[in-house]
Amino acid sequence: MRLPNRAKRLAGAAAVLLLAGTLPLLNGSSVGAAPACDPNPGARLADVPSPEAFLGFPLGVGQQRVVTNDEIRRYLAAVDNASDRVVTGTMATSVTGQPLPYAIVSDSAHVTKDGLAKIAEDIRDLRDPRTMAASKAARIAHDDPAIVYIAGNVHGGETSGADASLKSLYELAAGLSCDVKDRNDNLLTVIVPTQNPDGRDANRRQNDFGFDLNRDWFARSQPETDGKIELLRKFPPQVFIDAHEMGSRRYFFPPNADPIHHEIADAPVDWINRIGEANKAGFGYNGACTDTVTTECYFNYDTYDLFYMGYGDTVPATGFGAAGMTYEKGSASAVQDRVQQQFNTQWSTTGWAADNKREVLNSYFKIWTDALAEGKAGELEPNEVVQPDNTVQFPVADVKVKSYFLLPDRQLADVRKLVERLRAMDVEVYEVKAPITVPQAHVFGGRTADNLTVPKGAYWIPMEQPQKHWIQATLGEDPYVPFPYFYDVSSWSNPLLMGIDTIYTGDDLHPNVQRVARPAGGKAATAPKGGSYQFQRDSAGAAEFTFALLGAGVEVRQDPETGHTTFPEADLTAALNDRALGLGVTMGASRKPSTGPALTLPDVGLFQGTGISTTSGSHGEARYVLGKRWGLHLTPVTTADINNNAPAFTERSVVLVPDGSNATGGLTAAGQANLRAWVAAGNTYIGLRNEGTRMARAAGLTSTTEKAKPADYEVVGSHFRVDVDHASPVAATRPAEDFEFNNNDSILTPSTTGINVLTYPSDDTFWYNGYTAGADTLKGTAALVDEPTGAGRAVLFAYNPLFRAYNESGIQMLANAVLYPASPAAPSARRAAPATVDPARAAAAALPAPENLGGEWRPITIQVAAADLARTESVVDTYTDTARVSQADGSAYLLIPNPEGLQADEHPYLRDLVSDLRAAGIPLKSVVG
Repeated sequence: MRLPNRAKRLAGAAAVLLLAGTLPLLNGSSVGAAPACDPNPGARLADVPSPEAFLGFPLGVGQQRVVTNDEIRRYLAAVDNASDRVVTGTMATSVTGQPLPYAIVSDSAHVTKDGLAKIAEDIRDLRDPRTMAASKAARIAHDDPAIVYIAGNVHGGETSGADASLKSLYELAAGLSCDVKDRNDNLLTVIVPTQNPDGRDANRRQNDFGFDLNRDWFARSQPETDGKIELLRKFPPQVFIDAHEMGSRRYFFPPNADPIHHEIADAPVDWINRIGEANKAGFGYNGACTDTVTTECYFNYDTYDLFYMGYGDTVPATGFGAAGMTYEKGSASAVQDRVQQQFNTQWSTTGWAADNKREVLNSYFKIWTDALAEGKAGELEPNEVVQPDNTVQFPVADVKVKSYFLLPDRQLADVRKLVERLRAMDVEVYEVKAPITVPQAHVFGGRTADNLTVPKGAYWIPMEQPQKHWIQATLGEDPYVPFPYFYDVSSWSNPLLMGIDTIYTGDDLHPNVQRVARPAGGKAATAPKGGSYQFQRDSAGAAEFTFALLGAGVEVRQDPETGHTTFPEADLTAALNDRALGLGVTMGASRKPSTGPALTLPDVGLFQGTGISTTSGSHGEARYVLGKRWGLHLTPVTTADINNNAPAFTERSVVLVPDGSNATGGLTAAGQANLRAWVAAGNTYIGLRNEGTRMARAAGLTSTTEKAKPADYEVVGSHFRVDVDHASPVAATRPAEDFEFNNNDSILTPSTTGINVLTYPSDDTFWYNGYTAGADTLKGTAALVDEPTGAGRAVLFAYNPLFRAYNESGIQMLANAVLYPASPAAPSARRAAPATVDPARAAAAALPAPENLGGEWRPITIQVAAADLARTESVVDTYTDTARVSQADGSAYLLIPNPEGLQADEHPYLRDLVSDLRAAGIPLKSVVG
């Protein structure tokens, strides 16, 4: 953080106040009366530049271009230099290396180095009632300011929140009015104009790796997110504004749509709803609704929920106890209206926070006090709904949760990664130093066990700690959705995503533990000269370390007797040991030299042909995981490259086809023959989800077919138990029963010509969490197949193993596919003629296009009562004539194709359609998009 020389700005402020007749003289007298603030709302310090003066054009008035990232950074620095109420800093750098600046504005006494340190420490202390008396908490609530964040532009093309934040900064830094003084006396306002500078430059929603940063908050995979959360840890918020844009002309601010995650404490929900009322009261101020009448220019209780733990509202609310709020302004409005309305809600929100500062800070302390009491009792928060016409449909289970255990028997590197993820959100984690018996254990996957022994080396997370809400929200086996409306996925249980053996219990336990300061990793012992190091490649972390070794030129082998990955002792450098430490990989030492078949660094082509988005989705996730984390060079392979048998395609040993919307990838018959010949020559095709599996089927590389999805079928980002066939190397090191994340993925019949690596059980071991309907359709179907052709193979994931880069169990299996053992086929196989297509595969390729099977990419499904179908169709028909209708069990389902795979907040009319349906009085049973 930069604390600049304030002499010049103080002199400027003195001149203005002297002219106003309000400056106290050094001898104690004053020039005229010295009011606490200026009754003129337009009074401002002359030396603080306005955005218009600094930029040379007015914000939102006749603006022909957005403010650039460089202009934002320079303006923050200019205000810092001119006002003693402001300090600035950089919270992170983007993927491309751009700094992400922030400004803190408050009373000048607050923003000194010592003042900021004391306020930050006091607010952090409020989060741990174990170390603070209630009387001290009350003094802090009385004396200290609350912390409010104004953050904009998490989606790169949604610019108005950032522009408006510059206006908010100026008013707080320069204003002399009583409104400004009240805010600066009672608040530290942290302004983060843009959370996504790379996306802003490109006018693109995602960051440079194609990630939606408003889905990345719990995983923190991207540097922009990680740096932001570290800033929140340093200055914990009580109010957090996340300013967006959307389609249409209206404005959304909370109260939110249902569902609300049950572990969000009562106080933040109350503040959110009250801030919504404050926004309503002030929304007509200063022409904020010039494009429509006041009653129609904003809406609440609609579209935007408070459920998934990856948003810029849910994470501040659950992890920091803040009023986390999404504000959305319709991008169809004029720039002037967008900027003004964003400023209006920012100003109303800070005004409410200033007026209620003492109450908020007192309640803030109580949030953590209540969390401790709930954790001690093993109580989960109940479900609730806020929309007036909704009721809780799925209550939280009557179960006590007093602690979690992460077991160390496998995937230890990923276990340690989860430990670090928890610790980075101030969760206290302990390592078990001696075995302990758990009388009644709930084993993840819907099972129970009596007198289960937790071994030494496991990690214990007790719920009796301040971050109880965050622990349950991210570790919980089931999210307990209260109401079936979904803006995103319905499950993100970290242990299930990672495939980690986990239990929870309501027992009172007192294990022999030691608090974790840093999980272990690196070499456990030094191997003798001529010996080797070894590790289990059973985790995403160990897979990443394997690629680091190969990328450094280390000879890596797979020991067939032990299953260990090994490499020579002489090749372990300090940098590689540090990499293992950072990834949580522990290496054993052996006197024996490294033995077994050698692993080779693959030459990977990344398909970017027809139907594949190169700026988002699994293409961007592949660039991040395989390119950034694994360090692989990814050669672009286009449709034309395959159709023409070009070297960009033929010289690759692996081609990865991400998810997309085209069933053939645009390949011609010749291109499909080229692809089969290339696979037969000993290479590996890896297909992800819809396009990845469909393109392989069209080319005759698989006998799997795609089942139609029943009308009432819905899988909204849920976890399922799957059976694992270890006959394929893709399943190496996975347990016999595993978990797989399904997000309305293709339903594949089992292969008759290959190995069904992952299948959904047909018996009573079938299990899922999250929100699903008609899930029995998945029983006995395949989630991952390994199809041999000649000396090569096609590895087909029905799901996306790269999903948001937080699906570690899928990432580990993808690494197994990329490192598939070389075939012993003769070198002449690389010159083999196109393979003859197996009859079962030819029959699969001849089936109708997936669009006719109900397999659209991310379709929108609206469920209503069958009796409401006619009214629903009349509303839907005003938006689209592509909806297909089906009925089952008293419900009607309207499926709206979504060929571009747009998320709800990207869709041009979904939010307005849902709003119109509700305005028409049509009860919605579910909306999935």
